[in-house]
Amino acid sequence: MKVLLIDDHNLFREGLELLLQRLVNGIEVLHAVTVEKGIASLESEDRPDLVITDLSLPGVTDIDALLRVRKHAPDIPTVVVAASEDALTVKRAIDNGASGYIFKSTNSDELSKALNTILNGGVYLPVVALSSERRSSHAHKYANEMTERQREVLKWVIRGLANKQIADKLNISTDTVKSHLKAIYEILGVNNRTQAVYAVANSDFQLTP
Repeated sequence: MKVLLIDDHNLFREGLELLLQRLVNGIEVLHAVTVEKGIASLESEDRPDLVITDLSLPGVTDIDALLRVRKHAPDIPTVVVAASEDALTVKRAIDNGASGYIFKSTNSDELSKALNTILNGGVYLPVVALSSERRSSHAHKYANEMTERQREVLKWVIRGLANKQIADKLNISTDTVKSHLKAIYEILGVNNRTQAVYAVANSDFQLTP
């Protein structure tokens, strides 16, 4: 597996690389200190499987770093690891294609858990993104339109499991999991699993334990 880290703080990148190497044997970590250098890596033949980017980078503001990465590599999962803990910033990142959002203030144990979840294809979002006071007006529609199996699949998505893990839990194929996810996304009005987790967390929609 190959991961591209885009961050202008050398110590943070080096620490993150050491953590990634402990989580995945043989992982290759590429470094970039600016969005431009990160995009150069994305446009090379040696493309990464995952991008982890900061938001506060030289020459960019707000979520521009994420937007530029997504523009050049919409097919590569991109996770934000940033200092900003603003709930609106987290939501905007998710709405614009982030596959996860991790605060830089996260302690090492939680950071390891977050990265491990993401590396295995799951979703990680900070508590602030999962405890908004705003509640979706479509919550009852979710409950009425989902089948019991779809609710089971969504439950495991929320808990951070990847498609293969969900398939094993429910004794179904990964293709069936993907079919259920497609239907779930349509019901929730979202485009991916990260948005699905956020949508359900910010509603009064209840899943069985």
